[in-house]
Amino acid sequence: MSLLAVTVISRDRVALIADVTGVLADLGGNLEDSSMTLLHGHFAWTLLLRVDSTAGEVRARLAPVCPDGVAVSDVDDLAAGAAAAMDRLVVAVHGSDRVGIVAAVARVIADFGGNITELTTRLGSPRTGGSLYLAVAEVEFPIAADLDGLRDALAARCHELQLDVTVHRAEPDLM
Repeated sequence: MSLLAVTVISRDRVALIADVTGVLADLGGNLEDSSMTLLHGHFAWTLLLRVDSTAGEVRARLAPVCPDGVAVSDVDDLAAGAAAAMDRLVVAVHGSDRVGIVAAVARVIADFGGNITELTTRLGSPRTGGSLYLAVAEVEFPIAADLDGLRDALAARCHELQLDVTVHRAEPDLM
C-alpha cells in the first residue's frame, strides 16, 4: 500500500467532503490524517491516504469532484519506532495587524529549535474592528530546549511589535 498526500483547494460547497471521501473509499483508501479549513469561502484540505492505487489514479478519480484543483503525491512512509521526546507548547500572539507578525514570531521559535506543527491565524472582521490579528501556533521543542529563554525572546520581540504573547504547555491529544 502507498501513502499519498492529497490536497484539495476549492470553492466551498455542500457535500464536498462527502464526495471526496466517497471517491477515496471506493478506491479502498484509508484516511489516516487530515486537516481542513475554510478560508474566505474557500475549502482547503490536506490529508494522508493509505491506498493500493497510484497517485495518478487517485488524482484522476478525484478530478471530477474537485474541478478547482487537487494535488496528489507520494509520501515517504516514516520508519516505525519511538519518536524523540518533545515538549509541546502553544504560542499565541494578538494585537494590531501589521505585515510580518508571523515571520517575526516564527523566526524566534526557529532560533530556539522549535518546529511549528499547527498554525492558525485570524484577522478580525469589520464587525469586530477589523484590525485585531491573532496567531496561534502549536510548537514542538526538543526536551533540552531553553524554554525560559524562548519565553523571554518572544516577549521581547512581541513588545517591539506591540503585541501580546502567551506561551503554555499544550494539552495532551485525545487521539
